[in-house]
Amino acid sequence: MRRAVSEKAAIGYVRSTDEGTAEPVRHPVIVVGAGPVGLCAAIDLALGGVRVVLLDEDDTASVGSRAICFAKRTLEILDRIGCGDAVVARGVSWNLGKVFCGDDLVYTFDLLPERGHRRPAFINLQQYLLEEFLIDRAREVDGLSLRWKNRVVGIDPSPDSVLVEVETPSGRYRLVCDYLIACDGARSPLRAMLGLEPRGQTFKDRFLISDVRMHAGRSTERWFWFDPPFHRNQSALLHRQADDVWRCDFQLGWEADPMAEKAPERVIPRVRALLGDGVDFELEWVSVYTFACQRLERFRHGRVLFAGDSAHLVSPFGARGANSGIQDAENLAWKLRMVLRGAAPDALLDTYDDERVPAADDNIRNSTRSTDFITPKSDVSRRFRDAVLALAKDHPFARRLVNSGRLSVPFSYAQSPLCTPDADAFAGAMTPGSPAADAPVRSGDSDSWLLAHLGGEFTGVYASDGGPLPPHVVEDMLALERDATPLRTLVMVPARAALHAGARPELPAVEDVDGLFALRYDARPGTYYIVRPDQHVCARRRSFDAAWARAAVARATCRPVHADAGYGRRAAAVERRA
Repeated sequence: MRRAVSEKAAIGYVRSTDEGTAEPVRHPVIVVGAGPVGLCAAIDLALGGVRVVLLDEDDTASVGSRAICFAKRTLEILDRIGCGDAVVARGVSWNLGKVFCGDDLVYTFDLLPERGHRRPAFINLQQYLLEEFLIDRAREVDGLSLRWKNRVVGIDPSPDSVLVEVETPSGRYRLVCDYLIACDGARSPLRAMLGLEPRGQTFKDRFLISDVRMHAGRSTERWFWFDPPFHRNQSALLHRQADDVWRCDFQLGWEADPMAEKAPERVIPRVRALLGDGVDFELEWVSVYTFACQRLERFRHGRVLFAGDSAHLVSPFGARGANSGIQDAENLAWKLRMVLRGAAPDALLDTYDDERVPAADDNIRNSTRSTDFITPKSDVSRRFRDAVLALAKDHPFARRLVNSGRLSVPFSYAQSPLCTPDADAFAGAMTPGSPAADAPVRSGDSDSWLLAHLGGEFTGVYASDGGPLPPHVVEDMLALERDATPLRTLVMVPARAALHAGARPELPAVEDVDGLFALRYDARPGTYYIVRPDQHVCARRRSFDAAWARAAVARATCRPVHADAGYGRRAAAVERRA
């Protein structure tokens, strides 16, 4: 068996100019941990003009495929930071899955049944390949210093900074930063240095991951078995990855010996039983794991902020670990940018807990339910599971109860203090706090996508009827772009309308080519949406009003909202926090 690391993975140590200085050099942000979460956080910050130092104790990309399943929302984040196309091109796209019980196909599901989305529901791609794309992107971004073989051995937070002691092959040196983001994984040394312990449940079960390389004519669907004939009284999973690598996952039970089960003479018969005789394969990577569903009580500890596995842990069922961690990074990056620019008070960083702790709880809740269904803990639970599986083959209602790993979905910050409550009636899913749905648009002669036009700053989307906008409305929209926290406006023109019929050339406009924006956003003419830098909706209204828009952006950045804005208790709460 060989280690699954590609030829690009070795990176190497280079001595930084900060080493050997008499006094520690100060940086705005230090990110610790160059996995997917740390890389995404560092890239996002640097793209926003924040100087970042990224420290990692190793000098290679991950060993083994580890996380492999990346959701549509994660792909949209990767699009925004500039590497989505490369990742999707290399990965294996899929929407379909099959659930089996014994020899029988119970049902098939489609995670993206509707048209008009740029990205698939999921792609499968080995974590080390994703990291390589992110490393390549990080090297292109100004203001981002990647430092390999830089191990953090001490941190000393204070009210106005964090002192960091770093060990390298050349010796030790110190740095100071305004904020430190800890993305150093499930065993998080930084968490231990601060004396923090995650709380939750550890599951007494063991699972075998065996990634195999083979040429096979199988489809790219996700196949999950309950009690398969080749692995009785347990569960199994088969997924295709890039480069003809396939993930085979076997439940082993708590009594299994982890070291013995990793031996090729134990792994190969299991894989052969799943794949069938006559299929040639090579073991790529093998691991036996247990898991926990846990989180820190808070993710922000003064000027130290935890993200990804250092903040929360979930079971691997449902692909919620890496996807949730990358959404942590996105949520935190735009808020840090605002605070460091002076465009928002430090209180905005408290809303990282307000939004991502409930997201972690949602992931833990769904992950725990998946685990309990897959591995029943009592005879009653097993009888319930088996009855559901028996019914699901012929009765659609029962399929909603089958849980082979409810797959990752983006979290809506519906209860966030940054949202402006609706004052008008809307239909559909684009409520304040929800991630913005994509839709095909056309700009000039070029086909494009809505999210690509939203970018990474506050953006308003105005639904035009195709006619000219009143001059005073255009002037108000342009004035919003000159505010301390700019709000740019994108005009959405109905299909087949003249592209600039609804606005002057100073306001960018795109065509709702298939009417899907109007449908998904319930956007009648005059409707105005405000989308945050992380592309979550924060406010919407049936008509454009500049004072309302300014109040919504103020609320979304924890700045005072004047009492005459008329938005009640939530506005007052944000003002008190600021």
